[in-house]
Amino acid sequence: MKKALLIVNLGTPDSPSYFSVFKYLRQFLSDEKVLNVNPILRFLLVNFIICPTRSFSSSKIYKQVWDSKYGSPLLHNTKKLNLALSEKLPDVDVQYAMRYQSPSIKSVLDDMLAKNPDEIIVLPLFPHYAAATTGSVFKEVSRCLSNKWVIPKITFINQFYDNPNFINAWIDKTKGINLSSYDKIIFSYHGVPNSHVDDVYSGSMCSDHDCEIAITEKNKFCYKATVYETTKLIAERLNLNSSKYMVTFQSRLTNKWLDPFTDEVLEGLPKDGHKKVLVFSPAFTADCLETIIEIGDEYKELFIDAGGKVLDYVPSLNYSDQWADAIINITNLES
Repeated sequence: MKKALLIVNLGTPDSPSYFSVFKYLRQFLSDEKVLNVNPILRFLLVNFIICPTRSFSSSKIYKQVWDSKYGSPLLHNTKKLNLALSEKLPDVDVQYAMRYQSPSIKSVLDDMLAKNPDEIIVLPLFPHYAAATTGSVFKEVSRCLSNKWVIPKITFINQFYDNPNFINAWIDKTKGINLSSYDKIIFSYHGVPNSHVDDVYSGSMCSDHDCEIAITEKNKFCYKATVYETTKLIAERLNLNSSKYMVTFQSRLTNKWLDPFTDEVLEGLPKDGHKKVLVFSPAFTADCLETIIEIGDEYKELFIDAGGKVLDYVPSLNYSDQWADAIINITNLES
């Protein structure tokens, strides 16, 4: 069978300029899966309030990490991962797309379909299901295929937070790190609105399901439950005592997002005598603004100003050999 593998990341502006960032943010925030409010209100918020103001600050941040040759870190890491997978899967048409901006899901799917594959496997590079990420990718893939006359078998991977090979890839990232030298280890995940996890349940709320404790039949698609499970699996492999680590959430837009908030936790740790901190961010499989700038610069500065001494960050999986092997296992493309 002729197979194709489409890996999908979130997206990045085409350049760090104000107008490119504006275009990216507008497409991103106009998605009803991301900003789930009244369509008219969303249009007004995105086009006249959020994008005009936020594009300035975001543009400055993108300029800090933009490489004249490779572009944004997210784009570079995704391209390199695509290359690594192509080398390991010579008989599979491996391509990458971005949910927002380029290369678009539509353009890549059109190219794949032109080669007449028997099956296309779609893997959003988000370990934990969330409507704003994996759900949005599914919506776009469905839209792009809906008007095609011939549609091959489509296999969609919706999450892989507990895949042993995925966990192994993170464990490999800790080689050479003396975990015992840190007072606290923080597992910082990208936040989502409380309403997004509440909407997973029918007739109840996320807070009714002990998502911090274990995966159940009811919470198995709850973002909060799955990030706690990933943390537990990594911590067990690293022999971390429960008092040694904690789960936090970063990149919030309002205080009605999942907590505790990473910045507030880091600001308070030095007061409790935790002066050396190591941060994992397992929701990000590729380093990007949220890891390089938000954690590596902004949170580090906040932590040091609060009296901390050391804040180190465990690099994302990016295009490591172990991560590529994990993807092959997750997609059942092992020979």
